[in-house]
Amino acid sequence: MIELLGAGALLIWGLRLIKTGMLRAFGVSLRYWIGKSTRNRVWAVFVGMLATLAVQSSTATAVITASFAARDLVSGIMAQAIMLGANIGTSLAAVILTLDLHWLSPVLILVGVISFNRSRYAMGKGIGRAVLGLGLMLLALSLMGDATEPVRTSETVIFILASLGNAPVFALLFAAGLAFAATSSLAVVLFVVLLGQAGIITAELALVLVAGANLGGALPPYLAVLREGVGARRLAAANLSIRAIGAIVLTAMAGIIAPWMSRVWPDTGDLVLAAHIGFSVVLLVVFLPVLGPVVELFKKLFPDAVEAGSAPHYLDESVLTTPALALSAAARETLRLGDMVREMLEASMAALKSSDPGLRDRLSAIENDIDRVHAEIKMYLSRLGQEELDEEDSRRATEIMAYAVNLEHIGDIIDSGLSELAAKKVRRKLAFSEEGFAEIVAFYGRTFEIFQIAQSVFLSRDPDLARKLAGCKTDVRRLEAESAERHLERLRAQRTETVETSGLHLDILRDLKRVNAHLISVAYPILDDMGALRETRLRSTPEA
Repeated sequence: MIELLGAGALLIWGLRLIKTGMLRAFGVSLRYWIGKSTRNRVWAVFVGMLATLAVQSSTATAVITASFAARDLVSGIMAQAIMLGANIGTSLAAVILTLDLHWLSPVLILVGVISFNRSRYAMGKGIGRAVLGLGLMLLALSLMGDATEPVRTSETVIFILASLGNAPVFALLFAAGLAFAATSSLAVVLFVVLLGQAGIITAELALVLVAGANLGGALPPYLAVLREGVGARRLAAANLSIRAIGAIVLTAMAGIIAPWMSRVWPDTGDLVLAAHIGFSVVLLVVFLPVLGPVVELFKKLFPDAVEAGSAPHYLDESVLTTPALALSAAARETLRLGDMVREMLEASMAALKSSDPGLRDRLSAIENDIDRVHAEIKMYLSRLGQEELDEEDSRRATEIMAYAVNLEHIGDIIDSGLSELAAKKVRRKLAFSEEGFAEIVAFYGRTFEIFQIAQSVFLSRDPDLARKLAGCKTDVRRLEAESAERHLERLRAQRTETVETSGLHLDILRDLKRVNAHLISVAYPILDDMGALRETRLRSTPEA
């Protein structure tokens, strides 16, 4: 029993290595491919099948697809078609892993370890991890085969399995519990294959155990997306229901189907594989044409909820173990934070143009949302820090955190500075001079342009754009200096509007300059990596 449990644990660990390795090597590309390659239902099924074969886990594919569904990146029908394809993918993976490939195990382990240790990049390490995981899985299957040999003569095990054969409902729940505990239907199916090859279980019991494994394999994705959006929960619940229907029907008809399948596949191990593939294919044939009504039914069962603006849209908790995907999610949420700050900046300019006192409350509400999203991003990145990060991932996490902090500071500047200045203008019923207000609007316009460049630099890390952004600092200083100089000229001319709004004008220039400084700072880490920054702008003292 100890040998069997140890081999089972190694099998599950190998599955985990394959999943995390493939996601770390191709995670962002895999997510993009899944999201963009769903042109129709049949193609979506094919995508789900290939993705599951790549990561050796329908659970991983289900969680990725659910995260897309939660953000409306994949329609409900296409997402459910991907799930049906993922079921077939895990069935084909079981067939591949049961081939006589024990000689390949040490080769894969050796190649995987060398690739992981010698590679300097995340992709190479991820591929090495996946190859190592496949080698460990093949080794685990060999160990499980050796461990189950004494079971053939064990009266206790034969008695327990015979009891399961007489209680199909309990056998269904038993297999579902094993798949749930292992977070993998594949591991349980492979174990059932070994039991069937050893002649320990009957064909009827094998079918029930396959049904239970498929049912239990749908539970981890559902639990993993409970904190996701309603679209993710809707998709996972539909997948669980479809598998539950199939498992119940197969359990009820096992006594009828087993004799017929035994004539076609005399070896019970082969029968298990055929039943596992057949289960997924039947679900595909039955449910693919009616996915529209199924999706509509679950939309009624899981109605859309109105989410607060401060709720994170892209922080996917399920990918925290995969740095590449988690950093991508954090970057997208930070870009959304930038859009919120830009909206606040636009509202502050509207408040200067208008005398509407309600704009002040709107600015405060946006600032509260910005603070909450900023806090969520910080907490998300702090949890990511507990996982293994290579040098490149660590640098990117620092950049995301720094940009999020700068955006939050901009929100504070707008709330306590520009917004308050606009409110003061309304309270005192002041009006800027025509020339002075044109200068402020021009400064705002240039700030919006810099904002757009900063968002692009943060997303793309393009060196040329970073140089262009850093060069904007000179424009900002020039705009502020020229506007301040013209303002002083109007003051000397004793123009009434200029005298009354002098403090407001200069304070707005100061705050916009601070806003631009925070935006331009996103370019510095990129330029620093290139060695394009000097430590100081001061010239050295000339020698006498």
